[in-house]
Amino acid sequence: MTAPFHRTASIFDRDLAPGPANHVPLSPLSFLKRAAKVYPDKPAIIHGHRIITYADFRERVRRFAGALLGAGVARGDTVSVLAPNVPALLEAHYAVPLAGAVLNALNTRLDAAAVAFILDHSETKLLLVDRELIPVAREALSRTERPITVVEIADDLAPDAPTLGAVEYEDFLAAAAPASWHGPDEEWGALALNYTSGTTGNPKGVVYHHRGAYLNALGNAFTLNVRPDSVYLWTLPMFHCNGWTYTWAVTAAGGTHVCLRRVEAGAIFDAIAEHGVTHLCGAPIVLNMLIHAPAEVQRRFDRTVTVGTGGAAPPSAVLSGMKAMGFDVVHMYGLTECYGPATVCTPQEGWDDLDADALALQVARQGVNHIAVEDATVFERGTSRPVPADGETIGEIALRGNTVMKGYLKNPAATKEALEGGWFRTGDLGVLHPDGYIEVKDRSKDIIISGGENISSLEVEEALYKHPAVLEAAVVARPDDRWGESPCAFVTLKPALKPGVERPSEHDIIQWCRGRIAHYKVPRTVVFSDLPKTSTGKIQKTVLRDAARELGTRREAQTVL
Repeated sequence: MTAPFHRTASIFDRDLAPGPANHVPLSPLSFLKRAAKVYPDKPAIIHGHRIITYADFRERVRRFAGALLGAGVARGDTVSVLAPNVPALLEAHYAVPLAGAVLNALNTRLDAAAVAFILDHSETKLLLVDRELIPVAREALSRTERPITVVEIADDLAPDAPTLGAVEYEDFLAAAAPASWHGPDEEWGALALNYTSGTTGNPKGVVYHHRGAYLNALGNAFTLNVRPDSVYLWTLPMFHCNGWTYTWAVTAAGGTHVCLRRVEAGAIFDAIAEHGVTHLCGAPIVLNMLIHAPAEVQRRFDRTVTVGTGGAAPPSAVLSGMKAMGFDVVHMYGLTECYGPATVCTPQEGWDDLDADALALQVARQGVNHIAVEDATVFERGTSRPVPADGETIGEIALRGNTVMKGYLKNPAATKEALEGGWFRTGDLGVLHPDGYIEVKDRSKDIIISGGENISSLEVEEALYKHPAVLEAAVVARPDDRWGESPCAFVTLKPALKPGVERPSEHDIIQWCRGRIAHYKVPRTVVFSDLPKTSTGKIQKTVLRDAARELGTRREAQTVL
C-alpha cells in the first residue's frame, strides 16, 4: 500500500504557500466559463430545430442556478433529474454545482420503487422531471418519505406528455435572477451522485468530486480527440456516469452538443448527416444496432465518425462491421466508480497493416490507463501481487488515481472494502498481455467454472458473434450434473439473413463453436430468444443466469456433441 503523501519542509516551501493567484480548485464549471468567452456565438447545444449558443448556455445556467437558490436549494443539497438527453439535463450539469448542490441524474428506465428509494436515500431537495416520465415520477413521489419540490421539463418533441401541474422549466428559469459565477471552495467537494444498477439489494450511490470530473473530462476529450470543430451526438445517456463526463468534455473543447431524445438507428444516421456529427459514444449494442439497421435507414457520409464504446467488450465482428461503415471505434473501459472510461485501447504502429479480423482482436482489448488515470493493473485474486504479463493468467483488474470516486454515499463499509489497499478493485477479471494491455475476460460473477476449468463467457460470445446468422449473444453458466456448470448460450438471430445463410438450429450453433474454440468451452445449451438489456444497452446477465437455472440441471444425454 502506498503511504499517505507527507513531505518535510524545505527551502522550496518557505514563504511559498498556495493562494488564490496560484491555486484554484479544479472544476468542470470552468469549461463553460471559458467556452462562453471564447465562442460566444457558436452553437453549444442543438435540439431539434432549437440552437443554444455558448453565450446563451452560460446565461441559462446562471439563471438555472439562481432559480435553484431561490427555491431553497442550499450547499450540499441533492438535485435529481429524471429526463432523457434534453438541454435541461445538460444545463443541470453546470447549474446544479454552480448553486453549490450535487447533481443526481436518474436512470430513465428505473421503476417507481427504485426511483423512490434513490430520492429518499440521496435526500433529494428538488426534482426536475421530463413530462414524458411523469407517470413514473408521480408514483415514485407518492412513495417518498420527504417533501420534494418538482419542476417539469416540457419538450416540443414530446408534445402530448402529461403534467403534474408543477412549474415548467423555462418559467422556472425566466423568473430567477442569474447567480454569480464561482467555482467550488474545494475540488474534493461533491459534484455528482450516480447510482449503480444493483443486481441484488438496493443500488449504491457513487459520489464524484470536482477534481475527478475535471480531469476525467479532459482525459476523455484527449482520448477521442474532441476539438472546437467537433460535433458530439448524445447517443449515450447523460445519466450514465454523467455521460462518461462528455457532458463536460465537449464543452471543454468548445464543441457542439447534439441532443437526442431516443436512441434509434434512423435518428442517429439522420443526425450524423444533418448536423455533421463527428463523435458519439455508446455500448456495443448501439453499434450492433447501426450495423444491422435496414438499408433504407443507413446513411453514408464523407467523413469518418469517431465512436467511443465501452460498458462491455465489443465482439470483433461488431468492430469490423463499424469500420466497414466508416466509423472509427475507440474501445474504452471503466465503471461508475471511476467516472466512466478509465482505460483505452490506444492504437499502436503496425496495427493498420493487420487484416480486419486481426485488427479487431487487438482493438477489442481494454488497453492501458488513459491519461487522467494514474495506474491500471491486474492483481492475482485475493492478493496485491500483479499477475504475469502472459496474456493467460486471470486476475482482478484494479485502478487508482484522481478519477476514482470519493466513495459510496452513506455506506462506509462498502467504501472501505472497495478502496482498501490503495486500489479500487473493479470485480472484473482479466489478463495482462506482454505489451502491457489489459483484456477483460469476465465479471467475477460471470466466469463459468466447468469441470474445474475457468471459461470466459466473452470468449464464447466472440465465437458466436462471428456466425453469419447471429445478431446478439450472451453466455452464462447453467447447472450441469457432470461438469458442475456448463456454458449456456442465449442467442438472438438476425431478422433477415443473407442469401445462402440458413437459420441455424441448436446443433448448428454448437458445431460452429466446436470449430473455433476449445471443446470444453463450447455451449452445451443454446436458447434462441431476445436478450434483456439495461437502459445503457448492457445485456442483463443476471436475468439470463436466472433463466439458465430455471432450465434445470443439464444431463449429459440432453445434448449430443
